[in-house]
Amino acid sequence: MHNQNKGINWHTAIFLSIFHVLAVFAFFVFSWKWLVVSLMLNWVSGSLGIGIGFHRLLTHRGFQTPKWVEYVLTLCGMLALEGGAINWVVTHRIHHAFTEQPADPHSPREGVWWSHVGWILRGTSQQHPEHVMRRYGPDLMKDPVHVWLNRLYFLPLVISGLVLLAIGGWTAVLWGVFFRVVYGLHVTWLVNSATHLWGSRRFATSDDSTNSWWVALLTFGEGWHNNHHAFPRAARHGLMWYELDINWIGIRALQLLGLAKSIKLVSKEQIASSEDYGLRKAA
Repeated sequence: MHNQNKGINWHTAIFLSIFHVLAVFAFFVFSWKWLVVSLMLNWVSGSLGIGIGFHRLLTHRGFQTPKWVEYVLTLCGMLALEGGAINWVVTHRIHHAFTEQPADPHSPREGVWWSHVGWILRGTSQQHPEHVMRRYGPDLMKDPVHVWLNRLYFLPLVISGLVLLAIGGWTAVLWGVFFRVVYGLHVTWLVNSATHLWGSRRFATSDDSTNSWWVALLTFGEGWHNNHHAFPRAARHGLMWYELDINWIGIRALQLLGLAKSIKLVSKEQIASSEDYGLRKAA
């Protein structure tokens, strides 16, 4: 069940407010150098970490990697400050199990604001009871390294902040930590909100998911959301040549390096069959 009637998650709300204020402060000490560093770190946290690691690898097991690569990608995702990997995965698996239903943690049918950030401020905020964690994340809950990393999800960000402070002072921290994290949070949240509201639908899925080219650009390919809901386990979300999917390019790079195997893909026949089904359903 959704939790719109819950009280405000004050701990989360306070930290989010502080991060947003300091992200704005970054523009008062603008630096091209640290903006570029921020965008590079956003690729590490948002693409390697969230898109490839948390989402396509840990949540959907769209491909396999050696354990050490899995842990490195998890560490990258922890830089995004989107909670521990297990909490993130459990939330997303619940979203797929109950998309657009009352149990969906962040459906836009409960309101645009709710789907974007309201569910963080007043809903689950990625926090789930122990039995829910074990039900939806049994593979990760059995891994002591993942359990340990999940508890210390904030540590890589703290360490990166200290390194940036030592190298470039507070300007580096404002851009490399606060601006980057806030930007990364909002583009990730756009997948929850915008790609269930606006865009095109290639497949007649039972939910409201859409393909959004601009969200895909901001999220390294996660905006091809209707494709993803039609084929959740597929490691490639941009199914057409013109659907830029940076995260897929990253997975292919891992494959070429011998670090990714058993990659789940969608055949042209599956795409055509699903498109035909969608056209018949719409007729």
